[in-house]
Amino acid sequence: MVATNTALRRIQLGNALSAFGSGFTVPFLFVYVTRVRDMTAGQAGLMFSVLAVAALAALPFIGPAIDRRGPRPVAVAGAVVAAAGSLTLGLAVDATLVMAGAALLGAGIAAIQPALATMIVRCTTAMTRARAFALQFTFNNLGLGIGGLIGGLIVDPSRPASFTVLFAMETAMFLVLGAVVGTARVPAAPRAAGGTAAAGSGAGWRHLLHNKAMVRLSVVSALVFFTCYGQFESGLAAFATEVSHISPSMLGVALAANTAVIVLGQLTVLKITSRRRRSMVIAATGLVWLLAWIVTAVSGLVHSNAVLAAVTIITTYALLGVGESLLAPTLGPMVADLAPAHLLGQYNAAQSLVKQLAMAAGPAYAGLMVGSGAYGPYVVSLMACSVLITVLAVRMGRKLSPVQNGVLVAASVPVDSPVATPAANPAGSPVGKPAPSPGTSPAANPDGSVEPDAAPIPVPVAPAADRPHAAAPVPAAV
Repeated sequence: MVATNTALRRIQLGNALSAFGSGFTVPFLFVYVTRVRDMTAGQAGLMFSVLAVAALAALPFIGPAIDRRGPRPVAVAGAVVAAAGSLTLGLAVDATLVMAGAALLGAGIAAIQPALATMIVRCTTAMTRARAFALQFTFNNLGLGIGGLIGGLIVDPSRPASFTVLFAMETAMFLVLGAVVGTARVPAAPRAAGGTAAAGSGAGWRHLLHNKAMVRLSVVSALVFFTCYGQFESGLAAFATEVSHISPSMLGVALAANTAVIVLGQLTVLKITSRRRRSMVIAATGLVWLLAWIVTAVSGLVHSNAVLAAVTIITTYALLGVGESLLAPTLGPMVADLAPAHLLGQYNAAQSLVKQLAMAAGPAYAGLMVGSGAYGPYVVSLMACSVLITVLAVRMGRKLSPVQNGVLVAASVPVDSPVATPAANPAGSPVGKPAPSPGTSPAANPDGSVEPDAAPIPVPVAPAADRPHAAAPVPAAV
């Protein structure tokens, strides 16, 4: 357990540092390619498309690679590729090199995200997983915010060298991520039925598509990412500046409010969500975002009052942050409980694929609506999407098992527990597995993962706050 906790701390540290590095460049990428590298706005848009397409092209291969080779080597390889992409962008002198850098960066990040998610699942139990994902989301936002703040103090469009410094910082942080995560000893995944490692890519995708619960979650996730994340830097920002007449500086305040809500409120939200069905948490997110888009519409109606318009837009971003905080400890653990252990990487990659598709469709839709001046229908359609999230989440919850929906938690039972204790040899280890020598640690697999001493026995138990002294499982409150 100590080794696992150490590995989890390394994963969280690497994630925070890479987010810190990305914060140096993400807010300034458009300015960099248009003002420093003299690319047109259309070419800049193409660069963002190349970044997204590269991620989409890589993800179908990332999941099987994680399941066959382990998440650690995939995360390290992704960090190296992303670092190469960032360095290429920083040193690019023409559009061709910018596109090449964007492709490398997109593919690298596409490998990192599902690999880290898989490592977190393997380093946690069902009881601690939601907290781990919530902290990952918090550190990610905190790192992006701090990096963006420092980057804003460094950047100067009249000095191209200042952008080189930003990309150098991002490159260094990706390499730090690879080094930190590369030394983490992650527990190995259980073997698939029949003793084989992981199923092939085709078999894994067929398994996923036949898992109706995962398909339903993917549909809901697509709506989630489209309705919020796909609008942040596109339609919502355009509405705030063009309809509500918010200044760019005030828009920065709104983004800061979103980050503050997530960083300061995540642990409080975690306590609330830990006692609720996951499907109902997602449904509540839809209602919170419905309120956010209603407030957005109000900001357009009161645009003549600068103070009131600014307050409403800031409120919108804060409400979106509340919804994001609700989802952070919910979606990741839900995917983990829906996936067979030997296909966990593929399921996480599929979730990332859905996210990339939705976040590519979101700005495209926003551009179409905003470009035609249809701001009213645009906001109404996002209200409808928010309602649909709630409806589909409630319907999905009726088809989920108690464990999948977070009502019961599959916990590991100690070997001396009276519940279905496996036979043990005199040394105390299960039959068929020799006991480790005193003072030695389990041998590592080639991918750096560590075989657990014994497979945990899944037993449904209630969350700690609800569990009485008796051993019977207690459902969480709705």
